Amino acid sequence: MIFGYARVSTIEQNLDRQIDALKAEGAEEIIEEKMTGTKADRPQLNLLLDKLRAGDIILISDLTRLSRSTKDLFALVDKIEKKGANIRSLKESWLDTTTPQGKLMFTFMAGISQFERDLISQRTKEGLAAARARGRSGGRREKLDSAKKKAIYDLYTQKQTKLMDICNMFDITKPTLYKVVEEISKLKSGNIEKE
Repeated sequence: MIFGYARVSTIEQNLDRQIDALKAEGAEEIIEEKMTGTKADRPQLNLLLDKLRAGDIILISDLTRLSRSTKDLFALVDKIEKKGANIRSLKESWLDTTTPQGKLMFTFMAGISQFERDLISQRTKEGLAAARARGRSGGRREKLDSAKKKAIYDLYTQKQTKLMDICNMFDITKPTLYKVVEEISKLKSGNIEKE
């Protein structure tokens, strides 16, 4: 069975162009969805995946109709292949797991994607190691308690201490300093209004 999957992001958009292209390529049943591709949980796509049997093909007009992210695409293709089914894109000829060449290209693209993720992970680890060697620790800074926030606010409003000195004292960035000042200012103005 050849299933067509047509998707648009909003209810107002029209599926006709996709449906015509899928029918012209032999889609026997077309599953239509009007929902953003950024959501992993798409009811009609899930229904289609449940229907799949060995030997079935999912036909899409182009890759963006199925997935907006590489990670999501690879997960979907993996689910499809585990059912013994295949996928084919009309626009991206390399996405065609019905042929040996298509499977090779998809495997190649998956390998590049994995390689990219591994490089990012390696660079992150190297960056954290370099920071630790310089006495800095990676990760999120600890949250500021109310006493520290009040001290930051007091130093800032007294205007006798440079901003960078306050930041260094409390190991915070300038944006964090401004957020603290804004937060305390709102609290103080709220208390004045109540009185």
